[in-house]
This record gives sequence, C-alpha cells and structure tokens, in this order.
Amino acid sequence: MAFNSKDLLGIRDLTVEDIETVLETAESFKEVSARAIKKVPTLRGKTVINLFFEPSTRTRTSFEIAAKRMSADAVNISATTSSITKGETLIDTARNLEAMSPDAIVIRHPSPGAPHQLAGLVNASIINGGDGAHEHPTQALLDAFTIREHKKRISGLKIAIVGDIMHSRVARSNTHLLTKLGAHVRIGGPRTMIPPDYQKIAGACEGSLTVASSVDEAISGADVVMMLRIQRERMSEAFFPSLKEYSIQYGLTLRRLDLADRDCIVMHPGPINRGVEINSDVVDSKRSLILDQVTNGVAVRMAVLFLLVGSEAR
Repeated sequence: MAFNSKDLLGIRDLTVEDIETVLETAESFKEVSARAIKKVPTLRGKTVINLFFEPSTRTRTSFEIAAKRMSADAVNISATTSSITKGETLIDTARNLEAMSPDAIVIRHPSPGAPHQLAGLVNASIINGGDGAHEHPTQALLDAFTIREHKKRISGLKIAIVGDIMHSRVARSNTHLLTKLGAHVRIGGPRTMIPPDYQKIAGACEGSLTVASSVDEAISGADVVMMLRIQRERMSEAFFPSLKEYSIQYGLTLRRLDLADRDCIVMHPGPINRGVEINSDVVDSKRSLILDQVTNGVAVRMAVLFLLVGSEAR
C-alpha cells in the first residue's frame, strides 16, 4: 500500500484512497500493542523528533510510543527547552534539526500553517500534530478508525460534532475526513462559536454538512456524538456568559444523549472538562469510546510513521 506524499499536513489534501490506506495499515499495527513484548523492528534505524510548542499529553506521548514500538529512536523537544526561548526562529530550529538527519518531525505549533512552512524547507517527513485552530489530521484519522471499528462503516452515518467549532482544529479535520468518507455531519454549539461560512469547509462534499439550529437538533438521531472542549486559551473575547450557562445549554448529559440513536457512541478528543462540555456519567458510560480513541491513536500514528518513513513503496 502506497502513500503518495512525503508529509502529512492535513486531511483536506488527502484522497479517500490515502485515508483508507492509513486506516487499513493501522488495523495491522493495532495488535502489536496487545503483545507481551510490544515491539517490532519496522523502523529500526529511523529517528522521529517530536517538536511541540503547545502542551500535549495524548498526541506527543502516542507518537513517542508509536515510534518506539516500531524500534525507531524518538526525541522529544518542547518550546521551553528549545532555543526558541533564546530568540531562534522556527525555520532555523528546523534547519538545525534537519542537519542531524532525522527521518520525521512531528510538529505542534500555535500558528496555522507552521507545518506547511517546514515541509518545503527540510527533507524529513513533516507530520502535523496540530497547528493553531487549523488542522489535526492524526486525530481525525484515529477518530475515523474508532468509528469504523465500532460501527463497521462510516458512509451514511449521522455524526454530530458539538462544542467550540470556531477554535477547533479537530472539528475541521474531522469535517473534511468524515464527509469525504460519506458521513452526514451535523455541527452544533453556541452560534458565537460557529464560523458563519462553516459549510464551505466541506468543499466538494456538498450537502453532507449541516449547521444545526441547536445542540438538541445536532444530536437527535445521531449514530456518533463527538464533543469538543472549550478552547479558552485561544479566546480573546467572551463567547458565552459563564461555564455554568454553557454546561446547561450545550453540555452532553445522559438525558440529552437519549435524543441520539439508541446505539449511539460518544467521543471526545481530550482533554475533557468534566461537567462543562460533557458530564462524568456520560464519560464513564458504556457508550463512551474516549479511551478507545487513545488506544487507537497509537496504532494510527504507527501507521502514519510507517507509511511516511518506513514504506519502500513511497
């Protein structure tokens, strides 16, 4: 299976075949994590650098684990421990890392487009680990993997994405991916946090994206409900009166979840604000696949690393 790119910068530029290749490859890697010895020699001799300028638990850790489970060398660099604090530019940082001959650089950066900028400057494969409010491609891929694992399909599913849409790179990447694969996506949340032209984000998948008039409408009859965190770190103004008001109007409770399909699954990219966008009794319910998403993140990121730096077909 070939992946026709040096880098993974976003979902928007991937074909359906590219997405299917990642998901199918992830299936073959998932069983590695269930072994007594969680190790394969697939990327022996390769070096993966995690260059993170924003906090991360799941993404950075799962990329490190993914690299190590395939016998690659993983190096973690954060903004506070890099020469960025001394005034070095991102471009100079990347060029210095490139001089050490890494095979892949996973970058998370607060500025949209930062991974795209680096991709044209270095020979190493660049993987977007989240750039501002723009995209988070591996999160969307692991979400699709989780949905398909439990629902056996994505095409035709009704998927509600609810919360802070405006500041969410997860919402954007998932909208691109899920509509490409034939799902019907419904967006819900405070009107102040939904860009007025959001329907354009679906691109060519016209008619498969709907902005609901309320959270209840978005969730009604849904096969999947994906809740999003309020990204207060990206807000420079007030978008709602208070967290309590937000929880009442837009939070996911078991009562509100009853509006969805009886076999509906609940997802969240994390970190979770319990009692704000989602109640604890929903997080800890049998419908919740939040920890499954974390588990699948390792398999999907193993697949991405393999396809970019370990596949002889590229």
